[in-house]
Amino acid sequence: MPDSILLNNRYQLEDRLGTGGMAVVYRAHDLMLERSVAIKLLRTHLASNADFRDRFRQEAKAAANLSHPNIVTVHDFGLDAGQLYIIMEFVPGTDLKTIIQRKGRFTPQEMIDLIVQACAGIGYAHRAGLVHCDVKPQNMLVTPDDRLKVVDFGIARALASIHPDEKSEVVWGSPQYFSPEQAAGMAPSPASDVYSLGVVMYEMLAGQLPFTASTPEELARMHREVPPPSPRRFNPSIPHELEQIVLKVLSKEPSQRYRTADQLGRVLVTYAQQSSSVSSISLPRIPEASDGTTAQPHSTLQETEPWHGPFESPVRPPGPDPLPRAIPMAEPVPIPVDEEYRSTRNPLDIDWITWLLGLLALIAVGGLIPFCLWVYYVLNPPL
Repeated sequence: MPDSILLNNRYQLEDRLGTGGMAVVYRAHDLMLERSVAIKLLRTHLASNADFRDRFRQEAKAAANLSHPNIVTVHDFGLDAGQLYIIMEFVPGTDLKTIIQRKGRFTPQEMIDLIVQACAGIGYAHRAGLVHCDVKPQNMLVTPDDRLKVVDFGIARALASIHPDEKSEVVWGSPQYFSPEQAAGMAPSPASDVYSLGVVMYEMLAGQLPFTASTPEELARMHREVPPPSPRRFNPSIPHELEQIVLKVLSKEPSQRYRTADQLGRVLVTYAQQSSSVSSISLPRIPEASDGTTAQPHSTLQETEPWHGPFESPVRPPGPDPLPRAIPMAEPVPIPVDEEYRSTRNPLDIDWITWLLGLLALIAVGGLIPFCLWVYYVLNPPL
């Protein structure tokens, strides 16, 4: 499609931002509102499919109802001259995949700062009844001020329309990041997005993906059957507790992961608070097999319900909230004991003020006894 086209007599295409298997993304100018927008034009063969158009319309409506600082806003969608399109806010910045390729390994704090924002946005969508289905660093945009926004909820499906026994020949998602149940053609759930977030966390910390293969079929098999290697195998500086969180998220069974992105975000925030408050945390080492894999551990951090994230939008998603909305409470942070004070304190030191007050109280209470006897004899003199 020529870059000079005027879409729907309103959007003037300018620069091509990216190309994918399903769509081409352009930066465009909204002539009506005089602002820059991003436009995703779907491939022509998809637009010609009536069933796909209906599904796309339903999912675009659901995505347009999401309003959150960590989600790219959908402004409009439609069909023009046989071309399906979706209009989104233009986010200046770089996708997380490009940053990973440029930077390599992230420090734990750098990873947490970004993934917590992704959890806030995706968790908001989970509470609105949507599963992203294609969580990957290519769908996470990072602005120059380090604000992360999740993009491409266009393939998300409403949870209400998914049956637990649903299976499909079409696998949604990217083979490097999709969950074992998605690899098996099963219906995705919020825990599926959590698994994909775990793959992104692994890649940011270890500097590489947990599974690599030459074919999508082999990747799917590895996600379903092969335990992930310990990320400390590639980056020994990863703390043990953080490694436990990552491996729990990458559990094969959805029930063994955190159920929603909210829970994962809360756990990461709690871990960051504890690691910054306590100088050292004694953690058991995870046994490593000869092939470099590790058993699936359970994180010792508390799994709390539900977390609205540090960037929660005050706008309520449409429809009934599946989980009760509560003000998030801060996790208790252990207070370190002042060992120097405890070791230098004289055990014979006596708090004389406390003892004196206690003695005065005892005298006051004891003096009531003769006073009560005197009153009794005054009122009941002996015969």
